[in-house]
Amino acid sequence: MNKFVCITGMPGSGKSVVADYFVGKSYQFVRFGQITLDEVKKRKLEPNEANERKIREEIRKKHGMAAFAILNYQKFRKLLKSGNVIADGLYSWAEYKFLKEKFGGNMYLIAIYAPPQFRYQRISSRIMPKGDTDLRFRPFSKEEAKSRDYSEIENLDKGGPIAMADYTILNTKDMLFFKKQIKDVYNEIQKK
Repeated sequence: MNKFVCITGMPGSGKSVVADYFVGKSYQFVRFGQITLDEVKKRKLEPNEANERKIREEIRKKHGMAAFAILNYQKFRKLLKSGNVIADGLYSWAEYKFLKEKFGGNMYLIAIYAPPQFRYQRISSRIMPKGDTDLRFRPFSKEEAKSRDYSEIENLDKGGPIAMADYTILNTKDMLFFKKQIKDVYNEIQKK
């Protein structure tokens, strides 16, 4: 079976950089939370923490705490038939358990860590590039980023997946330091 790699980490930790590296190595990309952002666009709402949280909570109320894993499951299975998959944004403990049960030893989880002060600075200084229709690089104020952190930790049990990760990459220095670790983890996964 092809490799199924998931990424977890707090907002602004560098998950997108890791995902883009794997995509550059021919992994197919799925973003767990794209479901939320597609709904934000469908409702013609502004992409911000309050609107996104409302929709995420509606989705989880309807489908349970493993909602984003459940709703993306068929897409994961389909893509895995034709190659390796990198999935950005595994957030909840329930999502982790659901996917681990389905994919077992073919699933690898990478946690990305960056201290809050680094992440808040990165997120608040983002400029959303033109053509970013998926809203991957939307900015948040430092207050919105902190609010999202608290919500993800308190309401999603996000600490569980981070603690259970197969690999942890530190994004605490410069990009060279970060990318070397990404490359090392990628190489380790490819050997399995």
